[in-house]
Amino acid sequence: QQRDKLRQYQKRLSLGLERERALARQLLRDGKKEKAMLLLKKKRYQEQLLDKTENQISNLERMVQDIEFAQIEMKVIEGLKIGNECLNKMHQVMSIEEVERIIGETQDAVEYQRQIDELLAGSLTEEDEDAILEELNAITQEQLELPEVPSEPLPEKIPEVSPIKNRPKPELVAAS
Repeated sequence: QQRDKLRQYQKRLSLGLERERALARQLLRDGKKEKAMLLLKKKRYQEQLLDKTENQISNLERMVQDIEFAQIEMKVIEGLKIGNECLNKMHQVMSIEEVERIIGETQDAVEYQRQIDELLAGSLTEEDEDAILEELNAITQEQLELPEVPSEPLPEKIPEVSPIKNRPKPELVAAS
């Protein structure tokens, strides 16, 4: 508000300066040099007031910016304060001992599950394990045995085979 009042004051001074300058010219034309000189001194004083007013407006604007920034800082500090309070409440709910207890229980549960898995895996006899290894070796050998490549040249044209002739009989399919 003060800044706006100072701006209005500046406008009034500026308008007054223009009028006084015009009046000083008129007085010089009329031959009243002393009155014109007095009027110009008054004009000079008002110009100095105008400069002081401009400095005051700058100071006020700087102060307004500082106040706005201080308000932002206050909001940041308030946010930090609320954040710290929340963290303290969370720390009260969850203590280090509680976290250690939960981690210990989790590790115990994992160990218990591992023991169950070992018992289940250990229920196989040595004969079962040997049979499993033999079956694994047989599957591996099947994958390694490749058919022999024919030594005769391939025919130029492949004879067409009727799909009906090579179809297996229905009773054979059901028996397999």
